[in-house]
Amino acid sequence: MPTMPTTHLLYLHGFRSSPQSTKARLVADYVRQHHPQVVWLCPQLPASPAAAMRAVLQAVADWPSAQMAVIGSSLGGYYASYVAQHKRCKSALLNPSVAPDQTLASYVGQQPLWHAPEQAIFFRPEYIDELRTLSVRDLPPAGPELGIFCTGDEVLNWRDMVQRYPHAQQHIIEGGDHAISGFEQHLPVLMGFLELA
Repeated sequence: MPTMPTTHLLYLHGFRSSPQSTKARLVADYVRQHHPQVVWLCPQLPASPAAAMRAVLQAVADWPSAQMAVIGSSLGGYYASYVAQHKRCKSALLNPSVAPDQTLASYVGQQPLWHAPEQAIFFRPEYIDELRTLSVRDLPPAGPELGIFCTGDEVLNWRDMVQRYPHAQQHIIEGGDHAISGFEQHLPVLMGFLELA
């Protein structure tokens, strides 16, 4: 079934990350240069998963489901699957976290931001339960999915991603790392999937 071109694009950054991440900036620059009419949103997400998803769903409440897409990196990938379920839209998952309630359990406390180490977030114990509440793992995909997974991811296991997203169009990068260094090489795959207007 042909999909409609994407007119609204949401990008969700990862844990301890920000809209200033390399991947977020690369996508933002590409959209600005090649698809200036596309509505672009890449918010700074609060540390609380519940608060983050409330704010995001409120921000995209009037976006047209058939013409929107969400990109999520790492923890943002987990969030992207949640948003995609609610909006019934397509999602692109970049080295997504598939069980952050487990992988982030050891990060409770104050955590410096990657792009601004002088700034920090405080990751509270109750956020682990909030992450669990956001799980959509047992639901079938609500829209087309693309997974970009690196076999050399030093933070998350790519095999878990492959298993979590069996219905996704899977683009597996041999080697690579969690940040997907050289991400610009994979932009054509991402943009081909998104079909920006």
